[in-house]
Amino acid sequence: MNRFRVALIDDHEIVARGFAGLFATFPDIEVVATVATVGELRALVPDGQVDLVILDLRLSDGSTVSDNVDRLRETGAQVLAFTGGDDAVLMRAAARGGVLGVVRKSEPAEVLLDAVTRAAAGETIASTEWAAALDGDPDLADAGLSPREREVLSLYAAGAKAPLVASHTGLSELTVVDYIRRVRSKYERVGRPANTKIDLYKRALEDGILPIPGRS
Repeated sequence: MNRFRVALIDDHEIVARGFAGLFATFPDIEVVATVATVGELRALVPDGQVDLVILDLRLSDGSTVSDNVDRLRETGAQVLAFTGGDDAVLMRAAARGGVLGVVRKSEPAEVLLDAVTRAAAGETIASTEWAAALDGDPDLADAGLSPREREVLSLYAAGAKAPLVASHTGLSELTVVDYIRRVRSKYERVGRPANTKIDLYKRALEDGILPIPGRS
């Protein structure tokens, strides 16, 4: 079985050492690098050799969250935001950039372990902090989905395959596929890409089409 490859970008040495130790006993997770900047990671590890990057949102090298997330996703890695503060602006920038979720540094170690485990399974980590940042984001443009498109998206993004969505909605499978194509196109037009099913799930969370897990 292939090991899930994780890297940490954080410019605090104590955090980096603790992170490496935290995952040392997990045979299915390999820590491939702990570095201080995105540039260091890209110079050290070839593209395609990291599955998940845990990114401190506030680095001291002058880089921006949006640029860092973009550069990391170009390598084929997913990104999990790691933050010690309450800066909603940084968390919004991370969410818009396509991170899997946000984990606060003040959380118990088990929360980070759970997030990485869920990421390894291809899940989105929808924390309450991530949701709160999105709730107040004035820059999330309305994709203008129709009620029927929202219905199809709610089922498909929640995990149903096209045949099951068709069964629930009374549509043909080809029509369901066409609806999903149109939904992706509408999000693309307003600058909110939804190229993958995980992206569609995140757009559905952002727009209140699906509930944020763990929120009442």
